[in-house]
Amino acid sequence: MTAKWLDISQPLNSRIAHWPGDVPFSYDVSFTKEQTGSVTIGKITTSLHTGTHVDAPFHFDSSAPTILDLDLSIFIGKARVIDVSHLKKVGAEQMKAFPLEGAERLLLKTTPVSSPEIFPEKVLSLDPDLGPLLKKYNIRLIGVDVPSVDALDSKEMAVHHSFSQHNIHILENIVLDHIAPDDYELIALPLPIEGADGSPVRAVLRPLANRAGRKGKYDNQ
Repeated sequence: MTAKWLDISQPLNSRIAHWPGDVPFSYDVSFTKEQTGSVTIGKITTSLHTGTHVDAPFHFDSSAPTILDLDLSIFIGKARVIDVSHLKKVGAEQMKAFPLEGAERLLLKTTPVSSPEIFPEKVLSLDPDLGPLLKKYNIRLIGVDVPSVDALDSKEMAVHHSFSQHNIHILENIVLDHIAPDDYELIALPLPIEGADGSPVRAVLRPLANRAGRKGKYDNQ
């Protein structure tokens, strides 16, 4: 029996939190079926960084690739979920406690409970020295369950830049409350928005075929 896909995306609705000062999400019906005689037509307005989304390097580097320039294979394939919510900081030293060999994509559970409708006051601190460490293990993507891999008030965006310099791409605002730390198959495809600095994604996980009996393998190492 094929394993069920697990949704790790924040639902997009009028209640979802957005970056202070940024464009909130809204969905409106432009034309009802009664008006058109055949179909309902809706429209959305949103920041590309509201909800579950991918950052393109162009988001923090004006000369870097946009979302449409990125290889789609980055966002499809094996991903390892690990729980770091018990830590006060996550850098190369802390990550030595976790097995990274063969991870390919790394999803970090940084908070015990996700709150998509509340913008956090702060997030778990990631250190820029993670970039070279993850590169050493050929990790192509890092995902977090908060709005940013950097501190929310950062202007230098040192963690973003470190990941980009080591060809590690960034997935933010995933939901991992219901996901046991282990290996999965990930799909988190961005939309083909020409010239864009990021994109919303529908991120989903599916347990690997050989996962049975390994529940919590990477939990609180």
